Amino acid sequence: MGAARESRTGRPRRRGRRLAGIVLAAVALAGLVAAPSAAQPPPAEPVRAAPAEFRNPLNRGADPTIVYHNDMYYLSTTQGDRLTIWRSPSLAGLATADPIDVWRDSDPSRNTELWAPALHRFPHADGGHRWYLYYTAADSRISDPVQRDASHRLYVLESAGDDPAGPYTFRGRIADFGVYAIDGEPIMHNGRPYFVWSSPGRGFSGGPQQLYIAEMSNPWTVTGGRVALPNDGGCPEVREGPTPLYGDDGRTFLTYSTCDTGRPDYQIWSLSLPDGANPMNASAWTQLPGPLFSRNDAAGVWGPGHHFFFRSPDGTEDWIAYHAKNTSTYTYSYRTTRAQRIGWNADGTPNLGTPLAAGATQALPSGDPGPGAVAINDSWTGGGNLQVSYSGGWTYGSTCGNSCFYGDDHYTAQAGATATFRFTGTRIALYSSVDTDHGTATFSIDGGPPSAPVSFYSSIRVGEQPVYVSPRLGPGSHTLTVRVTGEHVPAASDAIVTVDRAEVYGSP
Repeated sequence: MGAARESRTGRPRRRGRRLAGIVLAAVALAGLVAAPSAAQPPPAEPVRAAPAEFRNPLNRGADPTIVYHNDMYYLSTTQGDRLTIWRSPSLAGLATADPIDVWRDSDPSRNTELWAPALHRFPHADGGHRWYLYYTAADSRISDPVQRDASHRLYVLESAGDDPAGPYTFRGRIADFGVYAIDGEPIMHNGRPYFVWSSPGRGFSGGPQQLYIAEMSNPWTVTGGRVALPNDGGCPEVREGPTPLYGDDGRTFLTYSTCDTGRPDYQIWSLSLPDGANPMNASAWTQLPGPLFSRNDAAGVWGPGHHFFFRSPDGTEDWIAYHAKNTSTYTYSYRTTRAQRIGWNADGTPNLGTPLAAGATQALPSGDPGPGAVAINDSWTGGGNLQVSYSGGWTYGSTCGNSCFYGDDHYTAQAGATATFRFTGTRIALYSSVDTDHGTATFSIDGGPPSAPVSFYSSIRVGEQPVYVSPRLGPGSHTLTVRVTGEHVPAASDAIVTVDRAEVYGSP
């Protein structure tokens, strides 16, 4: 079970001076992206060739894990009734990757409300490696939602070989101290494994739900007692989602999320443990001033947290995967997976920066082979490649601010009105707002048969939501036509359909 000390996100640790390309000040981080907002006009002309770039979100799920292994990114998010993995050779491709369901459970004591999958790799007795998928699950036999929530416990699966996509077998319950337990995963310190998770507990300033740590004897077994780790968090509710980030000076940073994940103030804090210190000694941990990562109202990002760290394919950049929402409303819905590059302060502590707008254009991680994704803004009108043309009574508006890509969109409730995107690529996705007065639309590729009506309705307004992803297409030029039906679900007050941005994948 033991292993040499690993670097920040699981690769072999580099002794000595940190590479200059990894030490990034906040000012340098700010120059990595161009974040669209109402104050930033869109480019006058669309990009004509696929750049090495992408935009969030990468997945509709929450609580993400992203690992890079054998030239592939692997992503897992909370799906509720199963454990699912998406994989792609490029980070941009995760947004349209096909799901791989790696685990469903027939045991009713643990087959519902499956949360927070976490992927970790350990050496195996046969000389190879295995992947371990840690997750939370509840008892489906309990009908009362409060009591069912209280039944959540932690479990672990083991892969048959060295592939994060499995297949997996069930190893058992882990860190079972007879109480509610969620969000567990291993950390390494001094070459030894420990398990961290969130459970109820009082006695600290943070409130009723705290972080705990215990020693591990193998990847599926906790041994001995648990130790509570005192921590701050800027709100009284919870401390959850602990995950490690490793410094090149030997420090382990135990980062975690605080506040209720439904609140816009959900945020990330961290404890620090020096090289050589005993993780089971609560007083050895030092609280970093926080938060390290929190809401960005100006960019329309709320509730960023429940995160995981990974490295670029060439090992020179550190990245964070996290979920966030495009609404400040208290809700557990509309949490989507996002990723962005992070840096390090001069004192060796992590600099997570500020969460970027959902449509912010970012460079792909260093060494990512691409291709990236190409955006088509709703205002790039015309009949050429990477442009959109409208028929019917569409209104162009720029009052949606940070709810829209570049602060603008087109909208109409007129039955039969169309928006046709022209693109060269193998797949296209549409991102638009959803709202209480929104109706339905159909989608067709290359003039083919329309899809079933897709509803743009939501009980709250949320911008830049993925509303449609096309089938995989052959290389070449294609069209996507959005046709307004003029109809809406019973709960909606109108039949408005909005067009904001499209993302083109597989562009040459």
